[in-house]
Amino acid sequence: MADNSIGTAEQLRDPNYTPPLAKAIPLGIQHVLAMFVSNVTPAIIVAGAAGFGFGSGSPDFPELLYLIQMSMLFAGVATLLQTITIGPVGAALPIVQGTSFAFLPIMIPLVAGKGVDGLAALFGGVIIGGIFHAFIGTFVGKIRFALPPLVTGLVVTMIGLALVKVGIQYAAGGVPAIGTEEYGSMLNWSAALLVIFVTLGLKFFAKGMLSISAVLLGLIAGYIYALLVGMISFGGDFGIAASWSNAAAFALPQPFKYGFEFSIAAVIGFGLMAFISAIETVGDVSGITKGGAGREATEDEITGATYADGFGSALAGIFGGFPNTSFSQNVGLIAMTGVMSRHVVTCGAIFLIVCGLIPKVGSVIRTVPIEVLGGGVIVMFGMVVAAGISMLSDVDWNRRNMVIFAIALSIGLGLQLEPGALQHMPDTARILLTSGLLPAALIAIVLNLVLPEELTAESVEEVSGGMAGHGEGRLPHD
Repeated sequence: MADNSIGTAEQLRDPNYTPPLAKAIPLGIQHVLAMFVSNVTPAIIVAGAAGFGFGSGSPDFPELLYLIQMSMLFAGVATLLQTITIGPVGAALPIVQGTSFAFLPIMIPLVAGKGVDGLAALFGGVIIGGIFHAFIGTFVGKIRFALPPLVTGLVVTMIGLALVKVGIQYAAGGVPAIGTEEYGSMLNWSAALLVIFVTLGLKFFAKGMLSISAVLLGLIAGYIYALLVGMISFGGDFGIAASWSNAAAFALPQPFKYGFEFSIAAVIGFGLMAFISAIETVGDVSGITKGGAGREATEDEITGATYADGFGSALAGIFGGFPNTSFSQNVGLIAMTGVMSRHVVTCGAIFLIVCGLIPKVGSVIRTVPIEVLGGGVIVMFGMVVAAGISMLSDVDWNRRNMVIFAIALSIGLGLQLEPGALQHMPDTARILLTSGLLPAALIAIVLNLVLPEELTAESVEEVSGGMAGHGEGRLPHD
């Protein structure tokens, strides 16, 4: 609900309105807190896949601190591009940028087991993919027809399905603990389940920021529990105090810290995912203007937002950050507060940048036990699946679309679950196909464009074993 003490109803709908700083700053930090956990989680997961994450005992584990730092810093920089704008780059709207989950199924196979050495190819892909993402802004409005809810809903669902395994592994103790007595212990699960229960309780029984920041507050509760039961401690070589004292008070990002390597698999993967991310941004921009200003987004706003997505990602890649995209949590927060001011989000962006320049902030984040993070990740990635299914509810489920969805899902998810089936493929093809995401998306896009004819009920029953369903298509709307 809008707070009229901040400004008049007309001012609150104006992106260029600047509320008093005493209210703008906390409102801006609200926007950041709503996406904070989601923003740093990809860095933790990529580091874990590479082999220097939580519990790995790798001498490169301190590099995780830098990746967390860059996630915060360049989420703030990309957000500033959206709110302040530079020429045509940016929408001049209250759009919060953050590290995208969408690219994780591409990034994980690229770095799997390669340690820090795997990051050069990854960040090479981020830079080139980001530039291509920005180029998409010149024609993003013209490609929306090729990415209907059938395709975008399938892709988002596949992203979530690719990641839910990570949540369970983290909750049980992390990949390095697999095969040990500690893996899956009741102590590990108790920490993860506490996070889940607190998150659910706040989501369903609290309101306002308590509900919106439920995952963050759930992680804080899990962190306190971990301290009480001895999973982490203040003292010792690996305690909170040691982590805090070993981290610098201030540090600037380093360009090409991990080098630059051209990888066909990385470039293709990031390039193709850029299309999906661009369409997601179009949806977020439209949601913000409708929810906050009661109007449709303009062509310039959509184009500028996509430019900021791409250039923000490319800039992040230069310094060791991951691809950025607009965060959907922000849409709901604007609708809740009723404050459309882009300058409010600018305050949040500055807060993120400050956090990114202070490694001590990241040093505290990296002391969060992997099991506690697992509880939050289970909720977040489950919500990604749910968001994809929600998009699919807008699909007209005629028999043609059912068959397209069936083939794309079957091949994409099948390759994801059984990557060994592609062991004889070249490395580039194997990395792209075993993500499951890209083959599913390409199959759905191509079939949707080339299969114009409706199918008969009998032809669907033939391949569905009598379980074709009898729905009429769209869910009922008010």
